[in-house]
Order: sequence, then structure tokens, then C-alpha cells
Amino acid sequence: MKKMLLTATAIVAVGAFALTGCSSERGGGDTGTGGSDEAAVGFAADATIGVALPDKTSENWVLAGKLFEDGLAEAGFQADVQYAPASNTVAEQQNQIQAMVTNGAKVIIIGAKDGKQLATQVQAAKDAGATVIAYDRLIENTDAVDYYAAFDNFKVGNLQGQALLDGLAERAGHEAPYNIELFSGSPDDANSAVFFDGAMEVLQPKIDDGTLNVVSGQTEIAQTATEGWLAENAQNRMDTILTGSYSGDTVIDGVLSPNDTLARAIITSVQQAGKPVPVVTGQDSEVESVKSIMEGVQYSTINKDTSLLVAQAIKMAQQLQKGEEVEVNDTESYDNGVKVVPAYLLDPVIVTKENAAEAYENVPSLLEIVKSYE
Repeated sequence: MKKMLLTATAIVAVGAFALTGCSSERGGGDTGTGGSDEAAVGFAADATIGVALPDKTSENWVLAGKLFEDGLAEAGFQADVQYAPASNTVAEQQNQIQAMVTNGAKVIIIGAKDGKQLATQVQAAKDAGATVIAYDRLIENTDAVDYYAAFDNFKVGNLQGQALLDGLAERAGHEAPYNIELFSGSPDDANSAVFFDGAMEVLQPKIDDGTLNVVSGQTEIAQTATEGWLAENAQNRMDTILTGSYSGDTVIDGVLSPNDTLARAIITSVQQAGKPVPVVTGQDSEVESVKSIMEGVQYSTINKDTSLLVAQAIKMAQQLQKGEEVEVNDTESYDNGVKVVPAYLLDPVIVTKENAAEAYENVPSLLEIVKSYE
């Protein structure tokens, strides 16, 4: 079994939002049912279910809110879906969760704006008899989170790392070594280190044997982080890297990008510098990136079907409402610093131009885009 530690020592330099004390053990999690001994056991079929989501900077968060509203209503619940505005600090989400507790929500599903700053609120939820489900992002440093519903984010990183290698072999136009750069997500998102560690499990051996050359020398997560997942931060860093490490005819062959928003910003930076577009990975299957992939610009993305993840979180709420044992399929991997949180993980899918039609077979809006390029 392999271990993956998400410790603060790797990223303290990023600033006040650095990860603290989170570890995750990967490989061969149990499949079956199980979970928190403290979870709610049965409640009214029309109870309020709270959903606290971060800002709307990603297409997937916007879609998730709508799916939660519709899906919870269809299941017979009263839905209280709230977003923390992008312009505000995590305090707004803390207030929203506290209001859900006060208003008697029986289950609170949280897509954390900052998973390290919600311990007080989830403890209040537990004390009030509510069950807390961490959605997509792990809530850290508290034993009051009951379940975690997410895609297998370490596997996401594995897929991104392998896609970068595959793309280099396909598009670089020369033999190794290949010049690459590494980007990771926001340090206030626990998933950022998971994505990065998953990718580096694939890429580090190739860096060590000389197949890959990180020209800037920036290989640590503290150096590669993108505060707030903001496109302008990624573009500014790429601008700086190109100026400092890729002068003259030095070519950048590939970039590990953790999501589509950052991928497009990185590509813009390279294009503005007048250099050939490198192999760039992504995640989230955002519309503009799917178009870019079909046009042969961005190399890959990850399909994490938001509708499936929302449906799984709602299913958990229904199981709790009926007093049933909540189904999980991993009871080993997600240590939040205080406890291992029982999780239900879904499988992500890598998407390139070659397999896009198959990957989006059940996503009509994206399949239509793909077919328009055929």
C-alpha cells in the first residue's frame, strides 16, 4: 500500500492558506458500507438538507448548485443551497453553515471554500444532531465530518501525469528530454495536493531519469501553487517562467495544469510569448476547453460527471433519512488529520480528442460540441 502525505511542510511558503496536517493513505480502500457511528438515524422525509458550496468560479460548481436544488426537491426534501461569494472570505460560508444548523437541517453537504476553517461549524452541526457530508473537497482537522463524496482525486492526478507523458510522445516532435513546467491548484483546497501528488507519482520517476526537464526548477507544491484557482495568477506565473527560463529558442514542450481554467490561461501566456503551444493537461471538461481540445490546442481534460457526484451525495442523504447504513467504498484513504473519513469515490475519465465522443456519450451538451468538429 502506498502512502501519500499532504503535510504543511511542503507548502507553508505559499502563505496563510497552506495545508496543515492533512494526510491521505492510498491504495486498496475497502468496498462496502460503513461510516460514522455518530451519524443521524432516520428523520422526516421532507426535512431540510443544507448544501454549502464555494464560489461560482467553476462551471461545475454552478451546475452542482442547480442539480442539488432539483435533485433534493425531487427526492422530497427541502433544499437550502447557498454559495460563498468569490469576493468574500471563508467567513461567509461559515455563516451559511451555521444558519443551516440553526434552521434545523438534518444533513449538511459542504463543498468547502477552505476545508481547514470549518471545524467549528461542522462541530455545531454534529452537536445539533445533523450529519455532515464533505462534497468534492475534504474537510480537515475535525472528527465532526461524517462522510466524504468525491471523485478519486489521486487517480485524477495519475491520469493527468500520464496524459502529459502521452501527449509529449505524440506531439513534441523530438525525442526526450522534454522541457516541462508544473502547476498545482489553490493551497486552501485540500484537493490541490492530492491532484499534484497523483501526477507526481507518474512524473517524478521521469524527472529523476532525465526524460523530463523542469527548466525553471520549480518542482515543489509551494512553488507551483495557484492561489484561489485564479486564471490571472496562473497566467502571471507562466509569463514569469517564460521570461526567466525560456528565452530565445528554448521551447516548452509540456505543462501539467490541474484544471481547465488554468490550462487556458497557461496557453494564452505561451501564445502571447510567441512560442508554440505545449502539451497542456486539464480537468473539469469546461466547454471552452473541450472546444480547444477538439481544435488540437489543449491536449486533455478530465471528465468528472457532476451529475453523478451530486446524485451520490443525495443518495447518502436518502439513506440517512431512512435510517439505513450509508454506502461507502473507501474507509482507508482520506485521513483529515483527526480521523479517516468514510468515502464514496467515483472514477474520473481522461479525455483527449481521440476519445472525446466516447467519454461524453452521456453528456449531451458536450457530445454535441465534439460532434460539431467531426
